[in-house]
Amino acid sequence: MTRQSRTSPAGSERSLHQAYDTALLDLDGVVYAGGEAIAYAVESLAEARSGGMHLAYVTNNALRTPDAVAEHLCELGVPAGAGDVITSAQAVARLISEQVEPGSKVLVVGGEGLRVALRERGLVPVDSADEEGLAAVVQGYGGPDLTWGRFMEASYAVNRGVPWYASNTDLTIPQARGIAPGNGAAVEVVRIATGAEPQVAGKPLPPMHRETVLRTGAKRPLVVGDRLDTDIEGAFNGGVDSLLVLTGIADGAELLRAGPKHRPTYVDRDLRGLLTPQPEVEAVADGFRCGGWTAAAQDGVLELRGEGEALDGLRALCAAAWTEAGEGSCGLDGGKALARLGL
Repeated sequence: MTRQSRTSPAGSERSLHQAYDTALLDLDGVVYAGGEAIAYAVESLAEARSGGMHLAYVTNNALRTPDAVAEHLCELGVPAGAGDVITSAQAVARLISEQVEPGSKVLVVGGEGLRVALRERGLVPVDSADEEGLAAVVQGYGGPDLTWGRFMEASYAVNRGVPWYASNTDLTIPQARGIAPGNGAAVEVVRIATGAEPQVAGKPLPPMHRETVLRTGAKRPLVVGDRLDTDIEGAFNGGVDSLLVLTGIADGAELLRAGPKHRPTYVDRDLRGLLTPQPEVEAVADGFRCGGWTAAAQDGVLELRGEGEALDGLRALCAAAWTEAGEGSCGLDGGKALARLGL
């Protein structure tokens, strides 16, 4: 089965932490949300690590430095060093460094993570669009204290023709109190003011995957994320397998509508999915069966019969929806089936 024609979540007889050498884990919505560990994350990661799986933390959030991220993970009970963290700030800094002269000045609209990453690449972070010899503008998530004036500086420079880069374009970011605007929302502000388009480094684009492979040396990686449009699409673009966990942005309805590049290899409720085999979804005469559930597309509706583990029902529904959609996006109503599963 090719990635372009995936019509069902895959099964695995081995637990995923034994079947893959490296987990490339998103952070926000997967390991923590708003600074607090997500349920079962700490224990699951500890068991995966003790079983020999290398854990790398790959985030589109460019605000904090790898040192700060690693320190936070340790505070949560997840042992990590700066070398275990790969950020979109690092990916965009490498991208810029390949296109400008060493020692070039770069206008920064974002946080300390961007500044540190630029300095590592021999670039000079600055704050004003009026800096002489300005070579680039870079934008990354700057947290709640990023002022409107920073967007103005970026707009002045971009309107003068200075090349513009963005760490990522995630429109939202999970926080403890709910879903908040992400860097993509801030990028839209500058896009509206300039009519320009930035070069983007973060997931799901190739610069981030390249940065991750260069820094981890992964041979058989598994991308683990909560977003279809960044984590899962990034895995698709990189030609590697993926696990979607339902602890962040994506929900059951979005998963059923997923087009080919947004269909994960595996689906599970949380990071405990790393530690278990994944059930097979079987094509049967009256639909698709997983566990005690059978799903089918009929009369414009996704129907579900049976009982058992809710995630098995969701996997069966995915097979029915993705098969019906083919290379497109499923438009069938699956609301009643998902409600039955509590998803």
